Amino acid sequence: MSKRNALITGGARGIGAATALELGKNGYRVFINYVNSVEVAEGLAKEINFNGGEAYAIQADVRDESQIKAMFDTIKAQHGGVDILVSNANMNFTQKPFMDQSWAEFSQKLNDEMFASYVCAKYAAESMVEKKFGRLVFISSTLSESPVPSFIAHGSAKGALDTFSKYLAQELGAHGITSNIIAPGLVLTDATSQAPEEFKAFIRSITPTQTISKPEDVANAISFLVRDESAQVTGAYLSVSGGAYLS
Repeated sequence: MSKRNALITGGARGIGAATALELGKNGYRVFINYVNSVEVAEGLAKEINFNGGEAYAIQADVRDESQIKAMFDTIKAQHGGVDILVSNANMNFTQKPFMDQSWAEFSQKLNDEMFASYVCAKYAAESMVEKKFGRLVFISSTLSESPVPSFIAHGSAKGALDTFSKYLAQELGAHGITSNIIAPGLVLTDATSQAPEEFKAFIRSITPTQTISKPEDVANAISFLVRDESAQVTGAYLSVSGGAYLS
């Protein structure tokens, strides 16, 4: 098998970084997309390369189609196009209850989330159809299925992403392309490190495994879905939450 090209949006930190390390270790050529974290992304690529993998840091704001196109054009020109897309870029959102939130605040998250995922998937699928192989993995959240107060913008945007993935699974399956959702619960990353210990203790208490997920746990699930051997897994919603969300 020729080396597969894996693009991870928002790949410099957290779940994205853990995924880059895991896929780099497993023989994939990894492209670490970032917006501003140039030193972090380049350091991660160097670490993967030092350990025998192949990785490149690649800058693009996935809210801007011209930058997305340039990123995909670069990968195609230099390495033959994307085989695997892990759509992981984090989009900020306004944390407010419905009655206090404006449409502009709500729609900003919805538009950013879906635009980045839609446009990246479109460019990725063009390459994948040519190759007759592709793996699309979208990072959602258990909050798309289990609402909590003040997360309506985030949960609704992720819910739209969940449905979008099912449609891609249905439309693209005949081309050898799968599309799946990974839905983490709380994950211990830089972004959640400041959460109060009382909150973390509560999450552990309602989680069957009595643990909180690490980025590596999510990366392992992604690694399973992008394998050649996972061709029959498509349209799935895979929760990585220690059982905190049970469908």
